[in-house]
Amino acid sequence: MEYTSILVEREAAEKIAVVTVNRPDKLNALNLAVLKELGAAFDELEADQDVRAIVMTGAGAKAFIAGADIAELNALPDPVHGAYHGHLGQQLCFKIERLRQPVIMAINGYALGGGLELAMAGDIRIAAETARLGQPEINLGIIPGFGGTQRLPRLVGKGFAKLMIFGGDPITAEEGQRVGLIDRVVPQAQLAGEARKLAIALAKKAPLALAAAKAAINGGLETDLDRGCDLEAAQFGLLFSTADKAEGTKAFLEKRPANFMGA
Repeated sequence: MEYTSILVEREAAEKIAVVTVNRPDKLNALNLAVLKELGAAFDELEADQDVRAIVMTGAGAKAFIAGADIAELNALPDPVHGAYHGHLGQQLCFKIERLRQPVIMAINGYALGGGLELAMAGDIRIAAETARLGQPEINLGIIPGFGGTQRLPRLVGKGFAKLMIFGGDPITAEEGQRVGLIDRVVPQAQLAGEARKLAIALAKKAPLALAAAKAAINGGLETDLDRGCDLEAAQFGLLFSTADKAEGTKAFLEKRPANFMGA
């Protein structure tokens, strides 16, 4: 598929892909076209067995995604269209969260509103020192609509999430790391390289095991410990039917690197 608002670059040798929101003149703001293109891109990448890890970022140095396209939001005529817009963003976040591959969010600048909500749906968030993170919707007379009221408190706790959502003020990358919203902070110049390096490292791991670990962690956090452990045991057991499990254990015993095929 051809895209007009995003870039999708595959690195076949490394088995990774980089998805870039490409509207730097608009600070990579999300409109309906971007949301639909991102949804289509992630569907394509999930179906591509040669892609084992994904990096998502924004074009330019100023913004990852600086939020929604406000002119488009202002033009939404009624609650039905508002709810449709919110559901579209939520579906994209669920798609990213449930993708079989790990998704690394390389936050290179402003991650505000829907941009932060998309970043929270990723597996690992690496931010430039210059990044700013926030849910400023309250200043527009609305609330986060792409899952921010749900994922943010799960990451940083109820109190700090309310502070960010009620107040609408952005925080620094360092503050985001302190509260658990960001996993790693690096200098701006090193961000793309660090995200790519991590993606390449993950792409060398057993892809079915990565998918199982992702499903167990995400699913387990939504239930109690007993049911979470049952989910883990089920995923653990399923992997014993895979060629990758046989290869991994054999390679360990033979003291050589494993060659995982995703089967």
